[in-house]
Amino acid sequence: MAKIIVVTSGKGGVGKTTTSASFAAGLAMRGHKTVVIDFDVGLRNLDLIMGCERRVVFDFVNVINGEANLKQALIRDKRIDNLSILAASQTRDKDALSEEGVERTLNKLSEEFDYIVCDSPAGIEKGALMAMYFADEALVVTNPEVSSVRDSDRVLGMLSSKTKRSIEGREPVKEHLVVTRYAPNRVGKGEMLSLDDIGDILAIPLLGVVPESETVLNASNSGMPVVLENNADAGGAYMDMVARFLGEDRPLRFTQAKKGFFDRLMGR
Repeated sequence: MAKIIVVTSGKGGVGKTTTSASFAAGLAMRGHKTVVIDFDVGLRNLDLIMGCERRVVFDFVNVINGEANLKQALIRDKRIDNLSILAASQTRDKDALSEEGVERTLNKLSEEFDYIVCDSPAGIEKGALMAMYFADEALVVTNPEVSSVRDSDRVLGMLSSKTKRSIEGREPVKEHLVVTRYAPNRVGKGEMLSLDDIGDILAIPLLGVVPESETVLNASNSGMPVVLENNADAGGAYMDMVARFLGEDRPLRFTQAKKGFFDRLMGR
């Protein structure tokens, strides 16, 4: 059976879809058969970041409604073996996601894949609830700012009470913290929350820290998961994150402010 991972947050614009794309791609690059599903019905951005928007013929809602089968709807990534994408619909609303339809689709995917990554819409509405309902593990994505962390705390409450695991009294969803757009220089100036501050508020294990970087935007605009940018800090951060998720011990990088020339010269 596949492991179902939801990538979620309370606040929009924190890098959920970027994280979903790079995390799924990283798992596939490590040899695991992985599918990433866009649950953001009505908007649909995952296919843009994955660079396959022109290849979408059938979508997630078509599969749920029996208008297409998974073989017709799944898009195989051309760059990474073992990676597939299931796009969201742009013409339906989130009410098209039924619990029965989602469960049936996930069960079918579990027969073929090792990991199912669910890219959740922002907020706490039906789409977000459907994305997390069947999850085994969750990546909770937040920026180092008060409103983003506060909204992530609300999502943690939903993970502990609104998922199938919690309702059935089973082992809870395993939670991982992902901090994106982290800028140590700004943290030092008091303009952002520190990792310790975020950890004190959310109190879940830190899986990875993605530095603030123009590379993320450039990769998204070119339709490529940033994890494929091997020489970029953000790409390295996502590969580290995948390695930790798979049980490897990797030190956290990109958490300290880079020293300037005179700091290095003076030994500071």
